[in-house]
Amino acid sequence: MSKYKCVIFDCDGVLIDSEPIAIGVLVEMANHLGANMDFNTALIELKGKSFNSCTHLISKCIGKPLPVNFESDYRINTFEAFREKIKPIKGVKSVVENLDIPFCTASSGPENKIRLNLEVTGLLPYFEGNIFSCYAIKKWKPEPDIFLWAAKTMGFKPSECLVIEDSVSGATAAKLGGFDVFGYTEHDYNNELDGIATNTFNNMEKLLEMI
Repeated sequence: MSKYKCVIFDCDGVLIDSEPIAIGVLVEMANHLGANMDFNTALIELKGKSFNSCTHLISKCIGKPLPVNFESDYRINTFEAFREKIKPIKGVKSVVENLDIPFCTASSGPENKIRLNLEVTGLLPYFEGNIFSCYAIKKWKPEPDIFLWAAKTMGFKPSECLVIEDSVSGATAAKLGGFDVFGYTEHDYNNELDGIATNTFNNMEKLLEMI
């Protein structure tokens, strides 16, 4: 029997393959302002970062504040791209269909973005009522607050929960909160999760065997 009583999934990069899409839009918009960012480098540097951290970096690159409508334009552009291109992580639907303990998602993104992507990929019914957004509490990873809030709301202690993350900031947040964290490494380009996560795996279809 598993020692875990609840699983807390990150969303981007764990449930849905959204990060290349979102970062692609961000790089395109940043470069239009003169940032001269490389997509592959940005994919590594911005993965798992809060939107404010990303815009701070872009602002430094161009040497001035971003336009006031940058975030609203970014949301419009990414939502359009998500509707056209978003896909679930391979194997994750089978995982949530067969998981026999409670689970939820805790993400740095705004709730409307989380819901859109889960709906487009067919995963929303599995998480309805159990969606936790950093925007609701104004605390972002690597602070552990989002996971602590999710665990408490789900009715469990951190020691009873397992967090599934794919980013350094998310895994760090989980560890700081007292959670075990399994690092999903399919897109961990620099093997950064190896020294942080409790365990790592690169095939979502194997997760049930590990819990």
